[in-house]
Amino acid sequence: MRADFLAELIARVGSSGVLTEEAAAPYCRDWRGRYCGAAWAVVFPADTAQVAEVVKLCAARGIAIVPQGGNTSLCGAGVPLETGDQIVLNLSRMNHIRSVDAANYTMTVEAGCTLASIYTVAEEYNRLFPLGLTAIAPHCEIGGNLSTNAGGIGVLRYGNARDLVLGLEVVLPDGRVWHGLRSLRKDNTGYDLKHLFIGAEGTLGIITAAVLKLFPRPHATATACVAITHLQAAVRLLTHIRGHCGDTLSGFELISRSCLDLVFEHIPDTQEPFAQQYDYYLLIKLADVRAGELENALRAALQSFGSEILAFDTTTGDAEPWWTLRKNIAEAQKREGLSIKHDIAVPISRVAEFITRANAALRAAYPTIRIVAFGHLGDGNIHYNTSLPDLAANADFIQHQEHAVNTLVYAVVRDLNGSISAEHGIGQLKRDTLCDHKDPLELELMRKIKATLDPQGLMNPGKVV
Repeated sequence: MRADFLAELIARVGSSGVLTEEAAAPYCRDWRGRYCGAAWAVVFPADTAQVAEVVKLCAARGIAIVPQGGNTSLCGAGVPLETGDQIVLNLSRMNHIRSVDAANYTMTVEAGCTLASIYTVAEEYNRLFPLGLTAIAPHCEIGGNLSTNAGGIGVLRYGNARDLVLGLEVVLPDGRVWHGLRSLRKDNTGYDLKHLFIGAEGTLGIITAAVLKLFPRPHATATACVAITHLQAAVRLLTHIRGHCGDTLSGFELISRSCLDLVFEHIPDTQEPFAQQYDYYLLIKLADVRAGELENALRAALQSFGSEILAFDTTTGDAEPWWTLRKNIAEAQKREGLSIKHDIAVPISRVAEFITRANAALRAAYPTIRIVAFGHLGDGNIHYNTSLPDLAANADFIQHQEHAVNTLVYAVVRDLNGSISAEHGIGQLKRDTLCDHKDPLELELMRKIKATLDPQGLMNPGKVV
């Protein structure tokens, strides 16, 4: 059966579009090194018609499919299970920009387009695509970004991935193609089906193309690096900056001291932003289409805030040394070893309370724990990662204490009416945990939708639900 199936795959996509055994192995593990599965084959379709043909073949044979883009998922959504009885359907060959409508501020792209390539084409038309995942933009692909409803540093101003999409093209689990590539901003003709597939992590169908929203490209920016006395001051400063600078506020990122310690240890050519070390830092970005007095406005807002700011600096020029610190936190952690990662969201007003309470609970249970807290304070999404500084002890800690750590952290999240996944998705990592934190009725509805669209359960099984 397997040989016949592989022959049929090759007949549909060509011999160069099918990898097996050792050649397939790199696509069966995630970049963090946490998940490693197996697959009959990794298939690389060249267009939507080939995707549909492969899906029809799998549906007829009862073979499960793991959709995959750049394989940068943090929750194992794009990695096959260890059973080995699946195929990985990688969309990287589908990397064409189909069209740009500058007057309509839209771009139609295939799922395999890297985020960096979309940035570049948008800039050629003096436009902006604001999905702010700059650290992994050369590697991640828009199909995966939409399938996980990615966030990033621009959510404060522009919204999550689902807010940046007008239409989709999707191959359904039976191989039919939904041609939903509409570029309308108003279409009130029933259920908005695209939102079923955005954030579904490939469990309901395969996104093959999308109509993306574009925005005016900013021509003036001002950035500030700020050290603050305590976390509640950061929340108050966000409110203060928004009141003074309005919609020019495009980024508001929190970095804790432990983050910088890791970056300085593992990332070359990085340096302290100030002469003195502090516990918490903020990166604040303003952007506008008009060249104006953004820096003056930002400095005035900071100067009028009061003594809770310990130090700050601003620039309208190259702020990359500051952003390099923020972008490399995940990479520095990876080089240090595995950590227990949390991608939580709480109301913006409760961010300081979350970090304070979670820190206290964890340090009471594990006095030597290292807590790396950073992220998108502007939209209430904090990456809250834990490990032990001693590498040998950390391996045992990860293996035996992950559930207990999650229980402590997620208890605070639940108490603050938050979410256990803000932008990374569920994947394999949080599938079982989701049942403890999702309303039973919501889970029931999700499973009914899954059963309706994918009655054979062949789309990315073992993920989400």
